[in-house]
Amino acid sequence: MLEITDLTVTYDGFTAVAGVDLDVADGEIVCILGPSGSGKSSLLRAVAGLEPDARGGVAWDGDDLARVPPHRRGFGLMFQDHALFPHRDVQGNVAFGLRMQRLPRAEIDTRTAAALALVGLTGFEHRRIRELSGGEQQRVALARALAAEPRLLMLDEPLGALDRALRERLVAELRALFVRLELTTLFVTHDHDEAFALADRLVVMHAGRIEQVGTPAAVWQRPANAFVARFLGWNVTRAFSDAPAAVRPEAIRLVDEGDAVGSVTGSVVTRTFRRDHFLVAVRIDGLAEDEPVQVEVSVDAPRIPDVGERVALDADDLVDLD
Repeated sequence: MLEITDLTVTYDGFTAVAGVDLDVADGEIVCILGPSGSGKSSLLRAVAGLEPDARGGVAWDGDDLARVPPHRRGFGLMFQDHALFPHRDVQGNVAFGLRMQRLPRAEIDTRTAAALALVGLTGFEHRRIRELSGGEQQRVALARALAAEPRLLMLDEPLGALDRALRERLVAELRALFVRLELTTLFVTHDHDEAFALADRLVVMHAGRIEQVGTPAAVWQRPANAFVARFLGWNVTRAFSDAPAAVRPEAIRLVDEGDAVGSVTGSVVTRTFRRDHFLVAVRIDGLAEDEPVQVEVSVDAPRIPDVGERVALDADDLVDLD
């Protein structure tokens, strides 16, 4: 089990990670989710031992790793850019770390072949890196990390450079692979869909701190505070209650003005097409200083209001914010 205690990372007086506490159980997939600059990557690098000025505790099964160099921690780390060697073929890239460990040639060959099989690249051993697609390069980088048989695999935005359709397919494959291998995993991303699809547990970060920890369903159904709600795409508004509350865009509906108890009125300020729905932003009357409320309107709806139109809204499933 990974144990992180009061971990702090500071750069020239700027605190990137501020006293984070987190445990990751054996075989658990934990996704660290947050916007750019929230401290996700700095936390991952500190766990890997790549931040020499980091303060706090990192331990594995109770053993303190403070004085253990990165290459002896038994952790695998995979970055967004993959860091592959263009002058080596696929096999050479996957085997590189094993050669640095001076393992016997037979063991290197066995581990390399097994890792390529895990990621579906058997037969690609002698392909050049430049001949591979982005998704295939991502698989090579993953195979290289897996070949070392890490007790903890850490991935830092590994799918960020890929198109969305490929990312959606690969994240499902990664989830299945990690579960099958019972591999303890820390996965950093800013993408909600990636995190929800992959994680056993989510850690939402902001400004170097953890804002919420929980299962994907629990975090989505009940955001802990206004930051988490907004980051996940909820509205935070006083339109439907006396105090600020969170409400999903799909939980707000257009009504005939005055027909619904508790309905509010406003003016449409933007309308954006989102494939199966329009996202309509409404400036609520009397709340000019608040953010417009985002409303999902199906493309099949009998009326899709345009910019400047007056509308009335009602909402269900409000979540009170602490």
